[in-house]
Amino acid sequence: MTKKRILLGLLALLVLYLCYLAYIFILSPKTNLQSIYLIPKDAVFVIESEKPVESWKKIGKSETWQHLQKNGYFAELTENIQKVDTVFNNNHRLFEFFDGRSLFISIHMISKKDYGIFYVLDLKRIAKLKLLKTYLNTLLNDNFTLSKRNYHGHEVLEVYDRRNKETMYLAFVKNQLVASYTHTLVEASIDQYLEPVLGRNLDFIEVNKRVGYEDLFRLYLQYDFLDDYYKRFSDKPSEWMDRVSENFLFSGFSFDLDRNNTITANGFTNISSTNHHYLTALQKSGESKRNVPKIAPERTALYLSYGFDSFSEFYKNFEMVQQNNPSEFQEYQEGITKVEKFLKIDVKENFVSWIGDEIALLQIQSSISKGKNDVALVLKATDIDDAKTNLDFVLKQIKKKTPVKFKAVTYKEHEINFLSIKGFFKMLLGNRFKEFDKPYFALIDEYVVFSNNPNTLKSIIDDFKEERTLSNSQDFQDFDKKFEDESSLFVYSNIPVLYNNMYALADGNTKQKLKKNKDFIICFPQTGFQLTPEDDLFKTRLVVNYEDVDTVKAKYQIQQKTVPPKPKSIPKNNNEITEAIFDLRPIYPTDLNAKTFSRNYGNGKIRFEVELKDGLKHGRYTQYHPNGTEKMTGRFRKDVQVGTWRYFDQSGELIIKKRF
Repeated sequence: MTKKRILLGLLALLVLYLCYLAYIFILSPKTNLQSIYLIPKDAVFVIESEKPVESWKKIGKSETWQHLQKNGYFAELTENIQKVDTVFNNNHRLFEFFDGRSLFISIHMISKKDYGIFYVLDLKRIAKLKLLKTYLNTLLNDNFTLSKRNYHGHEVLEVYDRRNKETMYLAFVKNQLVASYTHTLVEASIDQYLEPVLGRNLDFIEVNKRVGYEDLFRLYLQYDFLDDYYKRFSDKPSEWMDRVSENFLFSGFSFDLDRNNTITANGFTNISSTNHHYLTALQKSGESKRNVPKIAPERTALYLSYGFDSFSEFYKNFEMVQQNNPSEFQEYQEGITKVEKFLKIDVKENFVSWIGDEIALLQIQSSISKGKNDVALVLKATDIDDAKTNLDFVLKQIKKKTPVKFKAVTYKEHEINFLSIKGFFKMLLGNRFKEFDKPYFALIDEYVVFSNNPNTLKSIIDDFKEERTLSNSQDFQDFDKKFEDESSLFVYSNIPVLYNNMYALADGNTKQKLKKNKDFIICFPQTGFQLTPEDDLFKTRLVVNYEDVDTVKAKYQIQQKTVPPKPKSIPKNNNEITEAIFDLRPIYPTDLNAKTFSRNYGNGKIRFEVELKDGLKHGRYTQYHPNGTEKMTGRFRKDVQVGTWRYFDQSGELIIKKRF
């Protein structure tokens, strides 16, 4: 009888417990909070995953992640994520139980040079089980101590790691578990959840509801705080970063990682209506195919393309949007009117009318100097003959109205001219084109190409003639196929080439860092970014491909033009001097109408001087010893050595001569 009563009692307790669970999971009122409401308002990045364990497994096993973890700098950036990785591996079964519940991870700047990571896990109804908090104690070993405190009516659990001397802070807010190694983030979350900021921001909601879900996770960017994050890495002001922070509001992406380790992110971006006019005008002006790669050199480090149905339509929208700022629009109109009256030209007729559906900026690996970047502006023409007619008219007016006397130079059947209108492209197209001040230009195929350096135009002509262009690069073709054919804004970067440009221009300290981390930079050889108008947003795509670094080094090194080696120091014994002494390095005069070109020694005395014609060596060449006596004499005809060349020692004695 006693056993029967005990059995009935246990059965009754089991029934009561099942009823309790039924109430918790079925009958209890739903008072769930959305996870995003717990994210503090100053988040720079927000990562969302509905299958955090499955996603983390895929990322952790990828070649990309394994390669990056070997880099100390990257490991430092992901230190807090690594802690979560360790916890995940140590408590695999627990996390599998939580899989299928949304996990949010956000990054916040907590000081000028440091950031904190904040986690929100939606426990749904199991958060009501008091046993859950008790179970957390079983995860702790002797290396941890657990303490509790009250913050504004919420219990905060503090888990102290004796080994690392760090504390993780956790709190249960309704159905959500929040956690961070930064206590101020947990407290900020508790303070704001009744009146959430980020989660109720209409611009964020607009992007959030349009973002799909791929295989891995979603990522959101809040551009208001992106410049603060940038300052963690550099104290130098960045005009580019300021422009991005001012023009964009939010971006949302869904990420996927394919078998080839290509990271693809698809999403949407909205723009600020109170700042720069360029993106607003682009959004209203349609899109176009990208054709500039037909003439862009294969050694292009950065290709930035603006596309529209027609430039005339874009220009009309650009003017219309500028009217929202009356003072700025008046300044723009006054500038255009001043140029038109002085030169007696019509900007819309002589420029706008012939520009087609794409304009582009190119940053190119210099074929001349390792310490400089070649930059070019490319305008696609609706009719190249019409473009030439109008540009010839403008050049004719410049010669009439200004003292500038520039004679066009022909280089490999392409005429190079000089557009001497100060600040014209800044006035016509905005600040991002301000560096093209009084540029040279040439017509190449159906494009008009501008650059401040005529040698940049020559190198583009060389590559075009020899078919060393992006459109002829199989790597670029394959990468370009990952994007939609038409877009409003497209950015392509060849990272190995861009790395070489950055390294050449960096200071000593930065060069050391770049050199140390080279393998971890160039392993992403191609990156691309695309914006396409869709309703009031921009449909956005980001693609980054990963390749083994040894493959990259073998595959993506752009062949440099062969440059004769710098002449060695002259042997003391004149008998050792050979005809190789007449092998001269090329020169690159930037003034194509100059009559002579010279270089000096450090003491100010002339090293050499040569006569020029149309930017080419043509006429007498004389090289001098540091003491001022003649060292070498000869003549050029159209950049080719001709006649008899002579070499003298410092006393003026003839040592060797050669007939060309």
